[in-house]
This record gives sequence, structure tokens and C-alpha cells, in this order.
Amino acid sequence: MAWNEPPNGNNNNDQDPWGNRRRKGNDGPPDLDEIFKQVNEKLNKWLGGKKKGGGGSSGSGGSGASFGAILGILLVVVLAYAAYDSIYTVDESERAVILRLGEFSSIQLPGLHFKVPFIDRIDQKVNVTEVRSLRLQESMLTGDENIVSVTMTVEYRAADAQKFALNVQQPETSLANAAESALRHVIGSATLEQALTVGRDQIQLSVRDRLQNYLNLYDVGIELAQLNINDTSPPQQVQAAFDDVITAREDQQRLINEAQAYANQILPVAQGRARRQLEEAQAYREQVVANATGEADRFSDILGAYSEAPEVTRERLYLESISRIYANSSKVLVDVEGGNNMMYLPLDQLRRNASGGGQSSASQIGSPAGSNMNNLSNSDVRSLTDQILREIDRRRAN
Repeated sequence: MAWNEPPNGNNNNDQDPWGNRRRKGNDGPPDLDEIFKQVNEKLNKWLGGKKKGGGGSSGSGGSGASFGAILGILLVVVLAYAAYDSIYTVDESERAVILRLGEFSSIQLPGLHFKVPFIDRIDQKVNVTEVRSLRLQESMLTGDENIVSVTMTVEYRAADAQKFALNVQQPETSLANAAESALRHVIGSATLEQALTVGRDQIQLSVRDRLQNYLNLYDVGIELAQLNINDTSPPQQVQAAFDDVITAREDQQRLINEAQAYANQILPVAQGRARRQLEEAQAYREQVVANATGEADRFSDILGAYSEAPEVTRERLYLESISRIYANSSKVLVDVEGGNNMMYLPLDQLRRNASGGGQSSASQIGSPAGSNMNNLSNSDVRSLTDQILREIDRRRAN
């Protein structure tokens, strides 16, 4: 008995999904041909077909109906998929690259769009605002044949969606290869000291320019946002020696800065003192010139007066010289009989000063004249006279 024949119990609740009785007991597996036949009947009924005639004459009519049903289902599925696939959206940060029959057609901006099903295809939606990052860490040979380890970070974005999606198969890989090539070229032209210290900024600029030229040559549609050389270091085996070199260089720069600060502090003071001495010398020069000019003019006047009255002029010069000498010397007043005071030089004090004693004597008042005069010899008087004459000649010469 077939699996879809009703059992003896006629239980309506024990039926299969096609309206047949469920099999009970230890009957065999269901008949697959019967299942396919029932599915075809259901599809023909839904699609307006006719059930096959009785008497087992299934014939070609049943096969045609089954094929039409399958074709109709496929047509409905295809139409549904075409409707679903023809409408798409593009985000604000993206650009959609559309291909028509395998060739580039257009770049679609953000929004809701329609494309021809099975003809147009979205090759790629490229994010043109996202800043992407690429990190490289390589050991390279410098121009002076030293090894240096370089860590570099490249930040970029896909500026041209068409070139980024179609011109190069793997743009990120091309960027990595171009960045490594540019870095090796620049590092290979620099010395180790430049790569480690003062030349790192210039190396960074050179690598950026060279890498952008490579990308423009490849026409990959990538624009560099930023390129940073994060670290440059020698190999671990010689790291300690390079640290010592860097420390010594920093100490050298520190000493240079300290010396420069000291020079900046000392030089203005020295320049000020030099300027003051120059101004004092200039003032002294003007003073000496003015005094010499005045003395020359005075001498000319005296010479004219001397030419007219030699005796009177000589007497006047002598009196002026004696007055200057007395004015700068200690004097003793002697009260003589008759009420007239006479002033004379303390010859004993002058003699002691001339011999190198260097001590000044106090003025003596009321001493008798004969007390000092008796202590002077002829040689002392001559010596005093010679001293007075020399002073007169010196002042005359000045």
C-alpha cells in the first residue's frame, strides 16, 4: 500500500501536508514520484493550469503545464530580483563607481539612485573622506654604509574614486611599495647622523614629495594627507655607543649655549666701557688742545707786552711766579718791629720734602725770624733758589 493511502481508522486529523493520510506503523519511505506529482498539481492550480485527466493518461499535457509553471516561477523571481537590484543608495562619504557591460560608466554622488539591472553594476563604493593610515618599519642602508631602523606612518585618502577603484588592482599594496621605495631612496642618499638627528625633518619632506610623485605617476587616485617619520634608531648592537655620541653632542650644544649667554652678558659691558674711554679720551684731547691754544695765545700776548716793556714784564712774571709758589706752600708770619708783617718760605720744611720725607709741617706762628734763618746754610739757599727757578721755567714752558 502506498504511503498516501488512507489508513483503516479514517482519522481526518492524521493527514500529510498535501491532504493525504499520514502513514502509520512500520510502512516504507514515501514515494518521491508521488510527491513531485502532487507539487505539480498544486502549481498548476495556482497558475491556472488544468489537472491531468483520469485513466492514467498524463501525456504531454501534464509535462507542458509543469514546464510553464516552472518558467513562470523563474520569471517572477527574476523580476523581483531585478526590481531589488535596480535601486541602491550611496552614503554621504562615498562615491559609487558604476560599470556598464564591464566598462566604466559614471561616478554616482550620495543619495538614492537607479541602475539598469543586469547591465549596470556597482564596481565599488569608495570612501573619499576617510583618512586611512599605513605604517612601515624597515631597516635600511644609509649613504655612509650604516644601517638604520626607520618607522614611518603615511596618512592618505582616496581623492579620485574612479582611479582608486579601476586603475590599480590593489591600491593599498601599491602605496606601500611606493612608500618603501621613496624612503629607501632618500635614506640611501643621507648619512647616519642626518637620519638620527638634525636631518630627519628634511628627510621627511623629501620622502613625502617623492612618494606623491610616485602616486601621481601611477595615477592611483590617492592623495597624501600627512607623512611622519616617527623614529630612526641604529641597530641594537651599537645603540649604547650612539647614545653616548648623542649625549656628547647635547653637552657640546649646552656648553655653546652657555658660552653664548656669557658673551651676550659681557660684550655689552665691555663695549660700554670702551665707548666711555673713547669719549673721555676725546674730552681730554679737546681739553688739552684748548689749554694749549689758550697758553699759546697768552704767550703771544705776553710776548707783545714784553717787546714793548721788557723790564716791567719781567718783573711782573717774576712776581706772578713767586705768588703761585707762595700760594701752594706753607708760610710763617713773622711779627717784626714797626708793625709790618713779613711772609717768607719755611726753608727747612722744603728741604725735608725735597729729601723724600714726604711729610708736611704745620704752620708756625709767632716764631722769631732768626730761629729759622740761622739753621740754613749757603748750599740750602742755593738749592732752594734752583728749585724755585726750575718751577718758574716749567710753568713758563707750559
